Amino acid sequence: MVRSSIFNVGFFVGTFVLMVVWSPALLIGPVALRWCGRAWAILLRKWLWISLGVSIEVRGEVPSGACVIAAKHQSAWETIGLLGILSDPCFVLKRELSYIPIFGWYIARNRQISVNRGAGMVALKVLLRQAQKAMAEERQVVVFPQGTRVEVDASKPYQAGIAALYGQLNVPVHPVALNSGLVWGRNKFIKHKGKIVVHFLPAVRQGLSKKEFLAELSDQIDSETARLVTEGRQNL
Repeated sequence: MVRSSIFNVGFFVGTFVLMVVWSPALLIGPVALRWCGRAWAILLRKWLWISLGVSIEVRGEVPSGACVIAAKHQSAWETIGLLGILSDPCFVLKRELSYIPIFGWYIARNRQISVNRGAGMVALKVLLRQAQKAMAEERQVVVFPQGTRVEVDASKPYQAGIAALYGQLNVPVHPVALNSGLVWGRNKFIKHKGKIVVHFLPAVRQGLSKKEFLAELSDQIDSETARLVTEGRQNL
């Protein structure tokens, strides 16, 4: 409880202070904001270790250039941690996040993709249009294909948006499994000592139908995530 309190206070206060101190980067543009994102991820990694004894391990070959990253979403960690792993990530985020004071400015200026999840086909068209721009800039579009954070051991269907990106963009789609929810659970105040493992898997083969793609993607992510969760529990 004490360690979690120290971590949470340090994380939220530190994040606010950093966003204020780094605000001139909003005027400079994407290069400066990319540096801020990487620095934020590095500082979070150090703070997790200092306050909670949490370490981070990255497995597999980290993709670069234009591609889609289809990642499991168990925790707030991956929305920050991946900033320090990928070279130029472009996250697909719910539109409500862009309304948060200061934080929303960073989202807009760093050209992240904000989507109104209740807008149906209109949202899908916005997603495809913005993702195509990101591909032209050799960025990595990060999608959480289940649409939201999912608790460890819980299941949730994979949404059609990721299949549309696979079918329309003609770029590699890399599944990413992780076990961050063991350490930093969804909406959980208490954090736990352990190791967060994020595993970049080979790209899904091309030429699949929508149904085949979603089946293969979900199988790869869920099976490797289950293995990482089992491994993580043994080390808690």
